[in-house]
Amino acid sequence: MAEIVNLNRFRKAKGKASQKAEADANAVKFGRTKAEKRLEEARKALEDHRLDGHNRDKGEP
Repeated sequence: MAEIVNLNRFRKAKGKASQKAEADANAVKFGRTKAEKRLEEARKALEDHRLDGHNRDKGEP
C-alpha cells in the first residue's frame, strides 16, 4: 500500500524548497562575505578621513 500524504504539507514543502534554492542562487550571485563588507567599510572610512583632511576652514576675513 502507498503511504498517505497530506497534499497541503507536500505543496508547502515544495514551495519552500524552491524558494530556498532561489535564495541560495541569489546569495551566490549577489552576496558578499563579511570580510569583504568590512574591508569596503574600512576603505570608505579611510577615504572619508582623507577627504576631510583636505577641507579648508573659512577663517576670519
